Amino acid sequence: QLHLVESGGGLVQPGGSLRLSCAASGFTLDSYAIGWFRQVPGKEREGVSCISHSDGTTYYTNSVKGRFTVSRDNAKNTVYLQMNSLKPEDTAVYYCAAEIFVRVSPLNCALYTTWNSWGQGTQVTVSS
Repeated sequence: QLHLVESGGGLVQPGGSLRLSCAASGFTLDSYAIGWFRQVPGKEREGVSCISHSDGTTYYTNSVKGRFTVSRDNAKNTVYLQMNSLKPEDTAVYYCAAEIFVRVSPLNCALYTTWNSWGQGTQVTVSS
């Protein structure tokens, strides 16, 4: 069974930074694409970013481009989401997900329904 654990969330002021981690156990991450999603109450889960398993191709939703960076450290079996220049509208519960795709695409990254293995989420609050 795939087990993912997110960490690194918290309260940060606008303009600040956080680094989220997604650690895997029970499997090796290097065979899986990893996606980061976020959700606020009353809204659907939104794709934020994802990274392919093979060549490290990354995708970002438009609202975080230039501010967020996804990376993976296969030796540590961990994927990171570095979030800079945070805005109040980035406030959400952030989840990581793992899936095997023939090819990662912006559509895969956007649709949470195409991912089957999820972590429990970590709260990010951006507020002064």
